[in-house]
Amino acid sequence: VQLQASGGGLVQAGGSLRLSCAASGRIFNNNVMGWFRQAPGKEREFVGSIYWSGSSTSYADSVKGRFTISRDNAKNTVYLQMNSLKPEDTAVYYCATGRRFSTSAGTYDSWGQGTQVTVSS
Repeated sequence: VQLQASGGGLVQAGGSLRLSCAASGRIFNNNVMGWFRQAPGKEREFVGSIYWSGSSTSYADSVKGRFTISRDNAKNTVYLQMNSLKPEDTAVYYCATGRRFSTSAGTYDSWGQGTQVTVSS
């Protein structure tokens, strides 16, 4: 599976951005698509995830209520809608796919190239 993330940019605090992750290749219905982020000097952290089938999602506490993950199976694309952005959301955001749900980056097999999100105060 190849993943292409896009949609990052510079936004003021309180603003919104929508990231996209387009997948190509063979995707199984029980695969999970995860979003992670990595700020300078910090470890990559789990943001949220969604299954390719069904509607089950999961979010990190730090983004719960502000971020929403959705998917368009016809387009093989997963979205991360980010609202009420804070300066601490500044990071490179990555999408990844794996065979089971996990908040651990090591569980995911394929990764997109990352897209920079910068939130100014």
